[in-house]
Amino acid sequence: MLTDALLASRLPALRRRLLAFSAGVSLLLFFCAAGAAAQSPPAKQPETQIDAGFRLLYELDFIRARAEFSAWQRLHRRDPLGYAAEAASYLFEEFTKQGVLTSEFFLDDKRLLGGIEGKADKALGDAFFAANQRAQDLARERLKTDAQDASALFVLTITTGMHADYTSLISKHQFESLRMVREAEGYAKSLLARSPDAADAYVALGATNYIVGCLPGYKRFFLRFGGIHGDRQEGMRQMEIAAKGGHYLRPYARTLLALASLREKQPERARMLFQQLTAEFPANTLFARELEKIKQQSPVISRAP
Repeated sequence: MLTDALLASRLPALRRRLLAFSAGVSLLLFFCAAGAAAQSPPAKQPETQIDAGFRLLYELDFIRARAEFSAWQRLHRRDPLGYAAEAASYLFEEFTKQGVLTSEFFLDDKRLLGGIEGKADKALGDAFFAANQRAQDLARERLKTDAQDASALFVLTITTGMHADYTSLISKHQFESLRMVREAEGYAKSLLARSPDAADAYVALGATNYIVGCLPGYKRFFLRFGGIHGDRQEGMRQMEIAAKGGHYLRPYARTLLALASLREKQPERARMLFQQLTAEFPANTLFARELEKIKQQSPVISRAP
């Protein structure tokens, strides 16, 4: 892999571009990591505190979401999943405050690739890192007993991806996040190899494929030195798999696919996805606003059923 020193000495201009680009990759890996190993449960399986917490998280009710995750932790003290979900709630709350999960942010390359403009909430950041580290510690303990433990691999995927995301978008140490990006993607690939029907794993692969595939050819060429490859159309296909068959990450996959569709000049597809999200999570004002923006910008589409 290219080192910081080599980039700084030989390709300073390119290095700056790659640092900014890594923020976009890790942003998408936040979405993918949270469900990289989650398999769709049987249709009649009762809702767990984790399911309820993620539903509340998508409704932007972070306090009640964390109450559900805490309830899970009390019943499963050695299970890292509850702490990973708690960490996700803090990061998602920060993203909501900063407007990261909007078309204005996602479609603006300067913002998407450069990180937030405002200051981060220190209390949220401290809580995020504490929960994230606890989840990783418990997951690694499980791997000592079983190196193929699906729950542990899942948690390491989500926590590594979220750490990369915080490092790039909030702390703005983009180059440092590249290592975490590759690590998170590696966990996702391992989980998919172990469980081919784990549809949420395709969010990780699709997000990275899409964002890298959108770059000019010369940038993709240099990223290959670090083992990062991309295919725009393949990325869209993989995100669609997760949007249709995922579990925890199905709403995230739909959000990503909708935003990618806007970049691809496919507003009708974006409208349909945001319409589904708004119907499923009526309390989420972000989804409703994105749907209304599409209707305002495309009057003909707004009359579609």
